[in-house]
Amino acid sequence: MRGERIVFTDLGFTLDSGGALVLRGPNGSGKSSLIRLMAGLGRPVEGALRWNGDDIRNDFADHRTRTVYVGHADGIKPALTLRENLAFWAGLGDADGGNRVQDAIDRMALSRLADVPGRFLSAGEKRRLALARLLVRAAPLWLLDEPTVGLDSGAQDIFETVLAEQCAGGGMVVLSTHTPIRLATAQDLQLDDFAVARMHLDMAGA
Repeated sequence: MRGERIVFTDLGFTLDSGGALVLRGPNGSGKSSLIRLMAGLGRPVEGALRWNGDDIRNDFADHRTRTVYVGHADGIKPALTLRENLAFWAGLGDADGGNRVQDAIDRMALSRLADVPGRFLSAGEKRRLALARLLVRAAPLWLLDEPTVGLDSGAQDIFETVLAEQCAGGGMVVLSTHTPIRLATAQDLQLDDFAVARMHLDMAGA
């Protein structure tokens, strides 16, 4: 539900270890809303989101430890360098997170920018930094809202490899996108198929 408007209904899916779900649909179809619900940033009006059969609402703290959410906002602290931003995110996870910082910098081709403050990064560089946080947190579930916006072709190739490795290791990915993405394990979910008829809503409110 967005405000007083029901966005979708009768929606159900299952995602297994190693799986990926790509959310498709036009703007306003509920892609961002669904990802935020899965991250525990909202509650469905009806139904439940379950992890191994347990409703995630029973323990939001535990659910947060197993997810990494990257939304539209990059969440970068402008006064911190690229490396310091990653170290901050790593510190929010397990104790081994700090050991992943340099690897994340290298994997996302950010080495030359490691000591540059966030305020001086371009939009594409900020997006790569935001996605690099996936590599400093050991989380089985990645929730990504339009992650490829601002990426050039080379950065998208790197990102697709990172996604494939997450799935190959038994992790899971849910992402929304308007662009093609190469991910062998991905299944598409068309949110338009679950949209509430606009005509029905108009008549009901008349």
